[in-house]
Amino acid sequence: MTVATEVPKLPLWQRLFFAVPVIGWIARDVAFGDSSNIWFALIFYVSLWMCSALTFGLPGLYLPALAMVPIIFVLLLAITWG
Repeated sequence: MTVATEVPKLPLWQRLFFAVPVIGWIARDVAFGDSSNIWFALIFYVSLWMCSALTFGLPGLYLPALAMVPIIFVLLLAITWG
């Protein structure tokens, strides 16, 4: 007889996020997979960003960085508030 642990049901927002085809698969693998998967995900996003820079030139380099400004701002506020 085997002992199986019951997996807790994920919240709706997490199930919807994990259902997104490419981003959700990577996020699920990072959240529940091996600890080295975060490095594979970071390499994937950096290489995707560099491919957009090679394809579209300087706008492909600057626009993703500009899109990350609100995310970094919220991250800095979360760090200062503790």
